Amino acid sequence: MTKKIMTVDDSASMRQMVGFTLRQHGYDIVEAVNGADALKKLEKEKIDMMITDINMPEMDGINLVRKVRENPSYKFIPIIILTTEYQTEKKEEGKAAGATGWIVKPFRPDQLVGVVRKVMG
Repeated sequence: MTKKIMTVDDSASMRQMVGFTLRQHGYDIVEAVNGADALKKLEKEKIDMMITDINMPEMDGINLVRKVRENPSYKFIPIIILTTEYQTEKKEEGKAAGATGWIVKPFRPDQLVGVVRKVMG
């Protein structure tokens, strides 16, 4: 069965780039434009993993991770934060919220695929 990954980013070009990279490796992609949009889509979609930005309107990535972790169905799925933020404090905040990993933009496609494969087993 094909694994489904939700990408959450307010940048259409970033969603496109991440989606293109992952589709090439056989993953199904669900896109969301911010945290609030992601939560709405999670009500209808069953996903295996999430990749989210931090800095977005309506609901940022850290709050999104917290909200997703409150849902019993998604308590243990891998959540990767893909962001321009690289400060230790931000990474700690993400980890405390429940993020599985952290990738700093710009990313290399092979790096992204490697992390996805590693956390999805």
